Amino acid sequence: MNGADDLGLEPLLEYLKKSRGFDFTAYKRATLARRIDKRLQALGLENTNQYLDFLEVHPVEFNHLFNTILINVTSFFRDQPHWESLAKDALPAILAAKAPQDPVRVWSAGCSSGEEAYTAAIILAEALGIEQFRERVKVYATDVDEEALNTARQAGYGPGDVEAVLPALVEKYFYRENGRFIFHKDLRRSVIFGRHDLVQDAPISHVDILICRNVLMYFNAETQEKILARFHFALNDGGVLFLGRAEMLLTYGNTFEPSDLTRRIFRKGPKNTSGGRGQLPARANHGGNAAPAAVGEPDVYLSALETSQTAQMILDLNETLLFANERARVLFDLSHRDLGSSFQDLKITFRLGDLRAAVAQALGERRTVNLEDVQWVSPAGKDELTLQVRVKPLAGPGGRLLGAGLSFVDVTTYKRAEDQLRLTKQEVETAYEELQSTNEELETTNEELQSTVEELETTNEELQSTNEELETMNEELQSTNEELHTVNEQLRVRTDELNETNAFLETVMSSVRSAVIVVDRDMKVLAWNPKARDLWGLRSEEALGKNLLNLDIGLPVEQLRAPVRVCLAGDAEARTITVPAVNRRGKTFQCVVDCAPLVVAGKDIRGVVMMLHEPADETSS
Repeated sequence: MNGADDLGLEPLLEYLKKSRGFDFTAYKRATLARRIDKRLQALGLENTNQYLDFLEVHPVEFNHLFNTILINVTSFFRDQPHWESLAKDALPAILAAKAPQDPVRVWSAGCSSGEEAYTAAIILAEALGIEQFRERVKVYATDVDEEALNTARQAGYGPGDVEAVLPALVEKYFYRENGRFIFHKDLRRSVIFGRHDLVQDAPISHVDILICRNVLMYFNAETQEKILARFHFALNDGGVLFLGRAEMLLTYGNTFEPSDLTRRIFRKGPKNTSGGRGQLPARANHGGNAAPAAVGEPDVYLSALETSQTAQMILDLNETLLFANERARVLFDLSHRDLGSSFQDLKITFRLGDLRAAVAQALGERRTVNLEDVQWVSPAGKDELTLQVRVKPLAGPGGRLLGAGLSFVDVTTYKRAEDQLRLTKQEVETAYEELQSTNEELETTNEELQSTVEELETTNEELQSTNEELETMNEELQSTNEELHTVNEQLRVRTDELNETNAFLETVMSSVRSAVIVVDRDMKVLAWNPKARDLWGLRSEEALGKNLLNLDIGLPVEQLRAPVRVCLAGDAEARTITVPAVNRRGKTFQCVVDCAPLVVAGKDIRGVVMMLHEPADETSS
């Protein structure tokens, strides 16, 4: 492989992006070339063309390649003095600026196998206490490596992994299981892991502490600038950015102010007029091209743009849709999935024929283009609207063209008013009143929108409450499981007792000198002791469950039917008869049969117990 300038490297990166969704085009080429070359050497391949063929035939190689490119080097309290500075200097200021019940949000970007995310959880739990931590803190831990995220979600680490953690903290925040150290399960619920691509995906917002250690150094300078702009957007005012020991912000000084430069801790800085501060995060282009950053605006501007009653869109230079506010999404039947799509692929460009030409003209001539009295029928076909469309080129610092902004003003009401002005004076006054009514309706709609926002916040709180209830139900299920274990143990004890009782009864039956036969009400044999076996030559397994009257033994069993019926009828006294019999040795003798009812629970006759023996004089002889 010839290095980063090799023409074969770019097709390989494009193939990885299309086939597996991993976009490494923003990574430093020298780093990528060195790591891909490592895989080529391991496989004995000469160039990237051969490697492309190998990947198509052996899909498992993707895992080895990604693990080689995404080096997951991390540990608990890595660079411990840096973490101590974060805990002792930066964190108290953040907590002091919040009300006692305000939430604390942390984002661990590039979290790998989770050690840094759990380290952040430990220092916050130490600062707030475990109860306050559970109620207020959310740690969002993200990475592009699904395998590393799966390891992090399991929250289990070997003895060597926790060596850097103080023994007291290990005892407090971990428990042992099968030789591994498992992070505290109650605190674990506050650490949320998910896949996130720093280059393509929108950032997590309203963050107080953003941890991204030794990740930025793998990206080129242009990509680092975009990622840092998104980090700035993600952080709350006064929020802290915690970088790795090998990373600096030399070219981003106005955006982030050093809090502890030696420990790589920075605070969110004031607005940077050059465009580096407060930029809206660029949307990912699903067509494959990275979308440039949007026009710099404070958060309040973004909120105002989103809730504006005028439908508005923002396109980049490639005519890719970067933003559409709520009114535009409703009016033109758009969704968040359309963000990042080519403008020419949207339905609106087919139904408003001159719109795409106006966009091209505004970008080409760098001037505002207006379209008057554009007719639009709502997607449901109910309303026909008249729109005024304004396409304005958007310029950044130095006059650099960034894209185009589209606004769609609904002038349907005003057009109708103009028609009314052609009528009588009374009709003109009526039209004026309608305009006033429309204005009031717009104000009412704005109030309703504000109310809707409040309802959404309430719904969010209810969802959080439901989540807590589900956690409680989970604990109750665990308790029920423990009770089932207890019942199972009791059943096992009862079984052991029953086995002992059965063994005792078998011993008693074996010790009786007479032959004992127990039958149920249908004359089926329930018990057959060893003496009966010796007398008649029939083993117990051959007799049990068989009808006594059908057994071929030297006993006239038909003569036993009468006394058995008497016992089954409820006669409590034993019945004795003597019948001629022949034992298994062929000896003829008079067999004495004592029959007694088998009574269960003091009253229920379940069968008959028969004791068979030779008369005393014959036995003695």
